[in-house]
Amino acid sequence: MTTSTNQIPTVDLAGGGEIPQLGFGVWQVPPAETTEAVTRALLAGYRHIDTAAAYGNEAGVGQAIHAAGLARSDVFVTTKCFNDDHGREPAKRALKASLQQLETDYVDLYLIHWPVPAHDKYVETWEALIELREAGLARAIGVCNFNAGHLERIIEATGVTPALNQVELHPRFQQAGLRREHAELGIPTEAWSPLGKGRVFDDPTVTAIAEAHGKTPAQVVIRWHLQLGNIVIPKSVTPARIEENIDVFDFHLTPDEMAAFETLEADDRTGPDPETFIRPGG
Repeated sequence: MTTSTNQIPTVDLAGGGEIPQLGFGVWQVPPAETTEAVTRALLAGYRHIDTAAAYGNEAGVGQAIHAAGLARSDVFVTTKCFNDDHGREPAKRALKASLQQLETDYVDLYLIHWPVPAHDKYVETWEALIELREAGLARAIGVCNFNAGHLERIIEATGVTPALNQVELHPRFQQAGLRREHAELGIPTEAWSPLGKGRVFDDPTVTAIAEAHGKTPAQVVIRWHLQLGNIVIPKSVTPARIEENIDVFDFHLTPDEMAAFETLEADDRTGPDPETFIRPGG
């Protein structure tokens, strides 16, 4: 199954440009499996790949673009500056290292991976990303895992609004308050762990909606994200699921079904707390 890339909507980024609303994430994809998985995704119709220096698999993403026979301009590539590279010069070095791994002259989107308030360098790091964008090494710049206070601080300090904020977001952790803050600031929301590790796949609400549409629980969860307006980056290394996750443009959830998803909120954060996270292990 190949999905036409024309089916995938785009979302306008704050500050200009646009991003395919549905992409392919490679968090926790082993480096040895990344090229094959991303190549499969590109051949299935994905044109937005989300990686990070911390994932250790940027090289596989670059190799996959070549393997799929696509021009660099055909694929929207995101990577991220990790916590140990905060600060003006370290952030610049980090992006240049990522570009070497990706075998490209630029990324479409460069993100600060975590705010790391304990280091208190995220404003300086944001200033570095602004310079990297001005130098043409990143077409757009944004952040991950920033809370409202972090966002407001970097905007106030620089006058530059992040292109988007990528945060943990799934049916059991819907981040309604942060999404409202994003809307007020004009910042698109991107969801990582969008399927919530499959924790709602057996929920009667989700299974009933899936059955009603002849779709899988994963597909209706992705459809929920799309109809909320979220940018979404599901991950899989299983060929059938890679194709399944993009086959979500031939149905719509009803207003009642969207409302039913709201009842699944459980404040169930599965990843680190952005206020305290520094690095794995401490």
